[in-house]
Amino acid sequence: MQMKKIGIGLVGFGYWGPNLARNFSAQQGCTLVGIYDLDAGQRQKAAARFPTALVTADYGALLAREDIQAICIATPVFTHFELAKRAILAGKDILIEKPITRTVEEGRELVALAEARGRILAVDHTFLYTGAVQKIKEVVSSGQIGDVLYLDCVRTNLGKFQEDINVIYDLAPHDLAIINHLVDGEPTSVMAMGACHSGSGLENIAYLHLEYPGGVVAHCHLNWLAPVKIRKILIAGSQKMVVYDDMDAMDKVKVYDKGITVVEDREAVLKLKVDYRSGDMWSPKVATREALDAEAQHFLACVRDRHRPLCSGEDGLKVLRIIEAAQRSLENGGERIFLQPA
Repeated sequence: MQMKKIGIGLVGFGYWGPNLARNFSAQQGCTLVGIYDLDAGQRQKAAARFPTALVTADYGALLAREDIQAICIATPVFTHFELAKRAILAGKDILIEKPITRTVEEGRELVALAEARGRILAVDHTFLYTGAVQKIKEVVSSGQIGDVLYLDCVRTNLGKFQEDINVIYDLAPHDLAIINHLVDGEPTSVMAMGACHSGSGLENIAYLHLEYPGGVVAHCHLNWLAPVKIRKILIAGSQKMVVYDDMDAMDKVKVYDKGITVVEDREAVLKLKVDYRSGDMWSPKVATREALDAEAQHFLACVRDRHRPLCSGEDGLKVLRIIEAAQRSLENGGERIFLQPA
């Protein structure tokens, strides 16, 4: 049976748009029909790289195309809501860059509109499609590491300083999406501290502390002003521990048979004895397929078969709720912000 052809319209050909264009244009059963960008220079680049696509500064022209079934949005976050809303009202399915919208209120409206119109709404949390995160999810879900105790995330680099959002809105979505995915839940509270060193008023360094049901805690260190690029997550379980180092080309995931055993000393009720356990380390095989390629294929399958995406609008909204709470905590000197269930 011949696969149904799906036409894609891309919005934004700046930093992330070319990656989306490259991956979607390479998918079987998919055509990159059109590219929209307000910048003439970016349109020129898009036309040179994708000569068969309509390249336009008229968003309405893209939405009017009957051969476009889905819109991919890769523009600054403050534009997401209006662009996505117009596309949904035009009957298009949506893949939108993270974070889903600027505010939770906008995100809720977008999710509700997509549901009411029967449209697929996916959020581009690309790391969920990496072989490393998929393998870690498999290891955690299998119970091999025992109960998850805490997650410690570090995401640093020298730049890229954003003009409209701080480091929390820029970098935290990656780690928050991964954490929510691994623990299969949302935090009950968030605290955040940070600082700005550029004079822009936008924090370039931040520390987030999250508490999840069952006593699980998570910590995120986010930094645009660091001498080295670090992308690392440590997941500690009651039986084993996992280290995910995205900068390690060979062994991105390592599982350590290390931990402690706490026993009560019978001779002193209030005294605890800690025994250390140190066993083997193993590095499971991880798929090396480009995450965006896997995500593009998955999104097209959702559009074709009307399936819920791995990272849906609701999932993107959960991440945004944490970010908004973290921002509120930041503005109030690190105050603990409690999150109510969505």
